[in-house]
Parts: sequence; structure tokens; C-alpha cells
Amino acid sequence: MKTGVSLVLFVWLAGSAWADTALLEEKGCKNCHRFSSDETQAAKGPDLFYAGDKFREEWLKEFLRVPTVIRQAGYITDPGFSSGKPEVGRPHPSLAEAESDRVAAYLMTLRLPGLETGKVDEEPLSKGTRARIKMLFERQYGCIACHKALNLVGKVRGGVSGPSLVDAGLRLKPDWIFHWLKTPKKFLAKGRMPLLDLDDEAAVHLAKYILSIRTEP
Repeated sequence: MKTGVSLVLFVWLAGSAWADTALLEEKGCKNCHRFSSDETQAAKGPDLFYAGDKFREEWLKEFLRVPTVIRQAGYITDPGFSSGKPEVGRPHPSLAEAESDRVAAYLMTLRLPGLETGKVDEEPLSKGTRARIKMLFERQYGCIACHKALNLVGKVRGGVSGPSLVDAGLRLKPDWIFHWLKTPKKFLAKGRMPLLDLDDEAAVHLAKYILSIRTEP
């Protein structure tokens, strides 16, 4: 009986994964995103073969239902990016609630093997540490040259060539931010994210600061 139940579960999971892959094909997701590192680099959207490491599922569900612009200047893989004429302005397709739930659940299964978790705990930065890291974020590392963040009075400021970091804590997982800061080439070999000279403690502090950039507490 136990073997039979296991076999039924396996068949159900395999069928579910096939159905969700078929939904991705139907919605044209593979026209803009890579779902494997072996695929040709996508030109219009972020890689999703590590989506389960990167994104929070509830944010994904909401985004797929009501898409918002995360990267105002488009993607660096867009042929027109370097000339300042990327293909932007075309909205991301919106999905029905049942579709967004299925796609988000499938994306959560896509992960890089061996990516260490538990690097960033839930303890928030102290007020003094946060002020110090904010200075490093803005001045020493120059993150706001490419990314939008918030100034001291909560106003949005910063560049647009990288994804906005406003409310990044609602979108991104803490450990993914840590690994992206330490080893960006592991995720995007041809990306423009600089390799910062960060030890683990500094990367944790910077990750926690990014998580704290929110329009609301």
C-alpha cells in the first residue's frame, strides 16, 4: 500500500509539473526568461532558473496578477540597452489568480544546487549600524548610481539601470541577496553588478539594509 501511494504521488507531481511547464509555454514565458542555465541568455527578462532561491512566493503571486515595473531602463541583455534605447514600456502579461498561483508554486521549485541558506538571520540592524551601512550603500559602494532606494525623508531616489530596491524586502529572499552581493557571477555571468570586496559580516549587514528599504514599516 505504501509503495502504491508513493507511486500515485510521484505520478501526480510529475503531471502537475508538466501542466505548469505547459502553462509557461502557453503564456510565452520562455520568450523572455531562461529556465535553465543551459539556455541562451534571455534578452527581455530576468533568469528564473533560481527563482525559488530569489523570490518570495507571495510577492510573485501578486506580481503575476498585477505586474509592476522593477527595472525602468530595461535589461542589460536587451540589444538596445548599451545605446540607451532598450525595449521597455511593454507591460508584463497579467495572469488570472489560479494561473499566478500555479506559476508561482512552480517557480519556487527552481533552485541552484548547494546554495547555502541561513546566512541572514531575522535580527534587524541597530539604528547606528543601519546609518553606517546606509553611508556605505550610497557613498562607498555607490549602489544608488544604478538602483532606486529611499533618502532620509522617505523619498525615492537613485538610478534606473538596475532593478529598484524600494520594497526589495517584500520581493527578495535574504539569503539570495547575501549570495548575490558576494558572488553575482554565479547567477549572471555577463551582468554588470560589480564584485564588491565583502566579508560575510559586511554582506549580511548590507543584505539587511536592502531588506529594510521600505515605503512602509
